[in-house]
Amino acid sequence: MSSRRALVSVSDKAGLTEFVGGLVALGFEILSTGGTRKHLESAGIPVVDVASYTGFPEMMDGRLKTLHPKVHGGLLGRPGLASDKQSMDEQGITPIEVVCVNLYPFEATVAKPGVTVDEAIENIDIGGPSMVRSAAKNHAYVAIVTRTEQYGPVLEALRAGTLDLAQRRKLAGEAFELTARYDRAISNYFAKLHAAPEATFAPRLSLSFELSEELRYGENPHQQGALYVEPNPPAASLARATKLNGKELSYNNLLDLDAALNLVREFASPAAVILKHNNPCGAGEAADLLTAFRRAYAGDPVSAFGGIVGFNREVDAATAEELSIPDRFIEAIVAPGFSTEALSILTTKPKWKASVRLLACPGLNAAREAGWEYRRVSGGLLVQTLDDQPDPEADWKVVTKRAPTEREWADLRLAWKLTKHVKSNAIVFAKEGMLLGAGAGQMSRVDSVRIAAEKSGEAARGAVVGSDAFFPFRDGPDIAIHAGITAIIQPGGSRNDADTIAACDERDVAMVFTGRRHFRH
Repeated sequence: MSSRRALVSVSDKAGLTEFVGGLVALGFEILSTGGTRKHLESAGIPVVDVASYTGFPEMMDGRLKTLHPKVHGGLLGRPGLASDKQSMDEQGITPIEVVCVNLYPFEATVAKPGVTVDEAIENIDIGGPSMVRSAAKNHAYVAIVTRTEQYGPVLEALRAGTLDLAQRRKLAGEAFELTARYDRAISNYFAKLHAAPEATFAPRLSLSFELSEELRYGENPHQQGALYVEPNPPAASLARATKLNGKELSYNNLLDLDAALNLVREFASPAAVILKHNNPCGAGEAADLLTAFRRAYAGDPVSAFGGIVGFNREVDAATAEELSIPDRFIEAIVAPGFSTEALSILTTKPKWKASVRLLACPGLNAAREAGWEYRRVSGGLLVQTLDDQPDPEADWKVVTKRAPTEREWADLRLAWKLTKHVKSNAIVFAKEGMLLGAGAGQMSRVDSVRIAAEKSGEAARGAVVGSDAFFPFRDGPDIAIHAGITAIIQPGGSRNDADTIAACDERDVAMVFTGRRHFRH
């Protein structure tokens, strides 16, 4: 019998046979159970069944198999301590040098639509966390491996005889984080179960995010920054995107890329958006991506310089050529993908190949998932549901004497999509499938109107206006009408709505109330 022993019991078997094969080559005897044992045996790897080692059979449909003194004694025993070694020798307990365990997929199970409570409970791992914690506590003698990314470094260190205390402590820390996150997920699930039926929020909230990368700095060079990723992030997220080209992403890049991704997902037709400082300075939709981008860029070419671009279709060669014309500077692009020709164009031109970040997010147009938005405040956390659901047009109401024309309706829909993604107070001028000008983040709504009108210039003639909240007075609509707009879309609900409606009727301007506000602070 080998003097070295490893215990292996995993749910995720990716890369397992290579890792365990490496352990066997180093002289380890492998202890295992159930599906893991069968998986290894089918690969021709010799395995000792835990039940044969403990002399105690698996029972209760596998619920009870590793919770045994001969297992946990091998994990917790300290062979370097005389009293522990004596107890182990007396009870026939062999030290276990390496433990490889990952847990039942509880989080993935409860995330499935329609999962029952019984199904969730059966995916609560008991033996796995117990072995992980025992091994991690005794990390001076036991190496605890809980992630496939650890397989290679651990094998390399074992081969070289360099698996030192620092590396063991690092493994132990990651193991305790695994069990802590696992318990948080279970706690959150049960908190929801016991919440009142009408309750939206559980009485406790525990969050778990894993470090994805450290950034060069935060929002400013004197701040530190990092990106953490949630478990099982949605398909349409930066966490699922792949960087294909360019310099590393900055904190501000990621904020703007996320804003671009969320905005461009609003469109069913081919669309392009350009973001600066979390606000759209350009947006266009058309029958093809090239035209959509041209419309987006034409809206405000000055602000578009150094912007972040988002597309909701694969970038083709024609659009890539338009993106990379001389004197056009773009920081980063996110899209579902890039054609081979487009990727070649965008990664070979001198000023592009070294700097412009290209992110492919294949799931960008995936169906929206229900989720939460979190914002840190001093001493706490604000939580709300995402403002990402379609506005039912059946609830919209024409409140003026004149209804919008067919063309105005198309532009009003565009303006309304855009206002949701502009910082409040938000005003948007739009026409012929493109954003003309936006007034964002002003303390006064009338100032936002003035800014949007100034940005739009003469193009405002025949345009429409979107406002994320009601106009408190008629001064805002008066300025927009004077600039040449012909239709307005806004939530309504001000005590001065009658004055606003009168301002529109006086100039034959159509106005629609949506009944829903879209503040974005």
